[in-house]
Amino acid sequence: MHGEGQAIGGRSMESMTGRLLVATPALKDPNFDRTVVLLVAHEPGGALGVVLNRATEVAVSDVLGAWGTLARDPAVLFEGGPVQPESAICLARMRAQRPRMRGFHPVSGSIGTLDLSIDPEALREKLTCIRVFAGYSGWSPGQLEEEIQSGSWFVFDALPGDAFVDRPDDLWPMVLRRQGGILSAVAHFPADVALN
Repeated sequence: MHGEGQAIGGRSMESMTGRLLVATPALKDPNFDRTVVLLVAHEPGGALGVVLNRATEVAVSDVLGAWGTLARDPAVLFEGGPVQPESAICLARMRAQRPRMRGFHPVSGSIGTLDLSIDPEALREKLTCIRVFAGYSGWSPGQLEEEIQSGSWFVFDALPGDAFVDRPDDLWPMVLRRQGGILSAVAHFPADVALN
C-alpha cells in the first residue's frame, strides 16, 4: 500500500501527489463513501485532492461559459469534496507530456491543475480536456497518513485517464478490479452489508 521510503505518523513521507486514494468499505464518512480521490498536493503542510467520481447535474458551461466546450463528457461540475464547495478546481490534461505554461501546475505527467482566469480559447490547442470540481478534499499535517494507517484508504497509482473517465460512477470498482487478487474482490463489496 505504501511505497518504499514512506513513514506514517509525522515522520518524513514520500509525496503521494498524483496518486489515487480509494475509499475502503471501512470508511464510514458519507462524504467519501466509495470515492476515488486524486491527490493534487501532498506536502508537509497537509494534503489536497479532488473526488473523481461524484458528478453533479450542473453543466460546466452554465457556470463557466466557454470552459464548458473543453470539459470532458460528462461535461458537468463534480463534487471535489466537502471543503469550500463554492470554490472551483480545474484539472486539465495537456497535449504535451510535461507542459510548462502560465497557470498550469503539474500533478502527474500531462495532468495538472489549471487557472480558470485564463482565456480558454488561448489554451484550446494545448489541452485535450478539462474537468471542473466544486470544492476539494483536504487533510491537515499527518491526518491523511493516520487515515491510511487506520484502513480508511487504499493508495494506488493513477492512470492518465482516471480523472477523465466517461462513466465516473464506475471508477471505484474499476480501480479496485485492476489491482487484481483480493483487492479486485473488494470491488464487489455491497454498499449496504445489511442487504446482503
